[in-house]
Amino acid sequence: MVKRIVANIKAEDLSMADHFYHGILGLEIIMNHGWIKTFGSNEESKVQISFAMQGGNDTPVPDLSIEVDDVEAIYKKMKDSGFEITYDLADEEWGVRRFFVRDPFGKLINILSHE
Repeated sequence: MVKRIVANIKAEDLSMADHFYHGILGLEIIMNHGWIKTFGSNEESKVQISFAMQGGNDTPVPDLSIEVDDVEAIYKKMKDSGFEITYDLADEEWGVRRFFVRDPFGKLINILSHE
């Protein structure tokens, strides 16, 4: 039985994650050994892993999908902070409101809220 899945992203400068993942998304630093820094929350969620041919509406497949409670607020913070929005805020026919943004490591992140 799988208990959790952890995404590991290669990074030369771990501090680059602080503003994006902590400052904007609100994740807490739950582990920091100097060579690895883990962000998380106490929110309970289902274990999931997705495989896709495309990201929906013919977009590229994102590296991570992060569900938030207020996608508009996060979108504004990302834009105000100068992060590259690669797919603008949109209501999708499968019941999510989302946008794509590049994180400090070049990863394509799908930020979404269920409607």
